[in-house]
Amino acid sequence: MSSPVSVVEAEPHVRVVTVHAPPVNALTVQGWFDLAEEITAAGRDPGCHVVVLRAEGRGFNAGVDIKEVQASDGYSALIGANHGCAAAFSAVYDCAVPVIASVHGHCLGGGIGLVGNADVIVASEDATFGLPEVDRGALGAATHLARLVPQHLMRTLYFTASTVTSQQLHHFGSVFRVAPRAELDETAMEVARDIAAKDTRVIRKAKEAINGIDPQQVHHSYRFEQGFTFELNLAGVSDSAREEFLGSAHSNQEQG
Repeated sequence: MSSPVSVVEAEPHVRVVTVHAPPVNALTVQGWFDLAEEITAAGRDPGCHVVVLRAEGRGFNAGVDIKEVQASDGYSALIGANHGCAAAFSAVYDCAVPVIASVHGHCLGGGIGLVGNADVIVASEDATFGLPEVDRGALGAATHLARLVPQHLMRTLYFTASTVTSQQLHHFGSVFRVAPRAELDETAMEVARDIAAKDTRVIRKAKEAINGIDPQQVHHSYRFEQGFTFELNLAGVSDSAREEFLGSAHSNQEQG
């Protein structure tokens, strides 16, 4: 099976990592690890000064491939997804160079983990962001949502599984620029060029320094959240929630 992640040097010193996993960019366990590997590798290359993380298709990211989790024997896929997501989120956060998340359409679940750990976010006018975890019988990525919105809004969005728009996140300062969908890639490249033109030795140290003074321990807090997801799975809550979601999704496809 081919990887859903591709990488190109779009311009000198600018590495573009693209996710394409139709129909909604929900990644399998291997897909999350592939994404982590490519982002980490880009940052280690001294010729790379900045990474742009983007996606093809209907939306930026729909999180974990729930069909894979539900079809697995025991908890192997669930544990794999937990570790894969943690690896991908960490790869973005720990990447030696700045990572620009270029977001269009839906950004859900694991997508929030990616953008919440990114250094810069640009988004299309149609982009929406949210964590539907409670409706899936899971927990996670509140750590990253808290980096995008104020505390009480984060709690409200988390408990209601509601979404916010790119315009709302721009208001809070977490989205740097909002662009029409057709202009999103160029908007991301404009920011990337600005960063790529600077002395990468300074920028790399700046990234390390900023992470070092970050008040939020993203690695620890996310793994803490995942422990409760595993509890819900052991209790049988998550399994029934996933079955309900898959049934609803299948019904919507038939009606469509």
